[in-house]
Amino acid sequence: MQASVHTFDSGSGTGSVLCDDGRVLPFEETAWAQSGLLHLRVGQRICLRMAWHDDIPAGEKSDEGAPRRIAALWINGIGDGQEIT
Repeated sequence: MQASVHTFDSGSGTGSVLCDDGRVLPFEETAWAQSGLLHLRVGQRICLRMAWHDDIPAGEKSDEGAPRRIAALWINGIGDGQEIT
């Protein structure tokens, strides 16, 4: 899935993304830490991977009714094992 960075707090490593369908989804420090990125800027395009998460309120569950969260994010074209230079 792709989205644009909506907010980003470099101090906490948290933020949110604006999905192409208009939803704003938050991401936690764990997703940021796994990215290997040094900074994100508002409006930047990124890719995300969603994962199951039991603590999301019912109103924020996916269309299928299963709670999800952003598990990982990265810049398109930079994948596993590739260094960011």
